[in-house]
Amino acid sequence: MSLPTAFRGTMRVPAIAAPMFLVSGPELVIETCKAGVAGTFPALNARSSAQLDDWLGRINGALAIARSADPSAPIAPYGVNLILHASNPRVEPDLEFICRHKVPFVITSLGHPGDVVKAVHGYGGLVFSDVIHAYHARKAAAAGVDGIIAVAGGAGGHAGTQSAFSLIREIREFWDGALVLGGAISDGHAVRAAEVLGADLAYMGTRFIATRESNAQDAYKQMLVDAGAADIVYTDAVSGTNANFLWPSLERLGHRREELVQGVGKGKLKALADEAKAWRDVWSAGHGVANIHDIPSVHELCARLATEYRAACALPPSPAVC
Repeated sequence: MSLPTAFRGTMRVPAIAAPMFLVSGPELVIETCKAGVAGTFPALNARSSAQLDDWLGRINGALAIARSADPSAPIAPYGVNLILHASNPRVEPDLEFICRHKVPFVITSLGHPGDVVKAVHGYGGLVFSDVIHAYHARKAAAAGVDGIIAVAGGAGGHAGTQSAFSLIREIREFWDGALVLGGAISDGHAVRAAEVLGADLAYMGTRFIATRESNAQDAYKQMLVDAGAADIVYTDAVSGTNANFLWPSLERLGHRREELVQGVGKGKLKALADEAKAWRDVWSAGHGVANIHDIPSVHELCARLATEYRAACALPPSPAVC
């Protein structure tokens, strides 16, 4: 295993609650870390760089108090997702605040992480880069990242289509650093399965949307409970990039499923984006909805994950093959 030192001895479950647009906020991050799972949020969830500064101060302060109250408690590190695409004008000011607050780890998306690696390594932080192909994993590795997040088929949001079994093993052929696997992981048994495949940590998004502390609307959370894997649609019609979304949230806007699956023209794409306010009214989720049946607190969820994970670790090998 290649788990970074910052994660060792700080976690009850080897997992990261993935950064989710409009869903992850300071409360979710704080409670997740206190429960022994690494919490994260997208920098752009803060409405400005000044608000990001405030959020980072709140998170650092709350976790410092928790560690002081119980020095032996496994309180996980937190991270911030930074979108590096040229369309994001906040990359530099947000990175400045990230460095000022010494965020333990940064997750980069949609861009070359080289400059972020230099800045974050300057204060001793870690940089993880999310990818959906081994090709991009090789580029991230060459840029000097500390970890690679393999977002496989079935994940919520901007997921890939490659099977987790294939993607994680392909990356492990050339990468011996920290490796995180995402894609339809909703319980402790799946977390353990990710480890068996060669990952150091599991990446869990959809399961944490349906918690009391997430910023998702109540109707969104209930839709996750009511949905099954067949209710997930992979389409480029919301943001211009293929992603997984809940079909009921698209259906209520009057769109036909076969239209969305096939893709849409640029004019229609813009119309849908305007109508749905791109992600605000159209809700994302992964195939992990198949195993979501309630809306617990983060503390309750992480305790359950820990119990399931320990049970999975204790399972004996199959007598048929061992």
